[in-house]
Amino acid sequence: MTIMIIGLLIFLGSHSVRIFAENWRQQQIAKYGENTWKLAYSAVSVIGLAIAIYGFGQMRLNPIYVWFPPMGLRHAVALLMIPAFIMLVAAYMPRNAIKAKLGHPMMLAVKIWAFSHLLANGRLGDIIFFTAFLVWAILAFKAAKKRDRNTPPATTATSVPATLATVGIGLVAYVIFALYLHTVVIGVPAFG
Repeated sequence: MTIMIIGLLIFLGSHSVRIFAENWRQQQIAKYGENTWKLAYSAVSVIGLAIAIYGFGQMRLNPIYVWFPPMGLRHAVALLMIPAFIMLVAAYMPRNAIKAKLGHPMMLAVKIWAFSHLLANGRLGDIIFFTAFLVWAILAFKAAKKRDRNTPPATTATSVPATLATVGIGLVAYVIFALYLHTVVIGVPAFG
């Protein structure tokens, strides 16, 4: 579990710079350039995520159970992940009304993902893993909203086709991940 926690600290730590050290971040971008910052940020993030995922897999080999969630909560996860996938796509799809309305759908998707997985997983490592992401997403969303109040983002025109495409791609991604990729990536089927 120590490896997983180290990975989480690296990954979520790098993603927390905008929460706790925005001025420092801006200084580094001014000093080294935006591309250099993005490259360094991405490298640290990938390393941290890889370590966290490896540690998560190792933690599952010798689990410590805190509680045994009822089977019905797995159905709740399946339902909650539908809007999470749609919001994830909304974060990247231009001109969709979901992003225009919510502002930061990626962080909301992470909140839903982490919270729903906390409902259905009772191992200590799972609780630490998903709680870390949930706390990060709450803090990141709060910081992003504060930045938006200080410097309101430009209003973006939305379109119905872009919004419908966002929902459609989110649903397709959900089905593909739930039926196939969850087992490949996580090692556990999403259903069953």
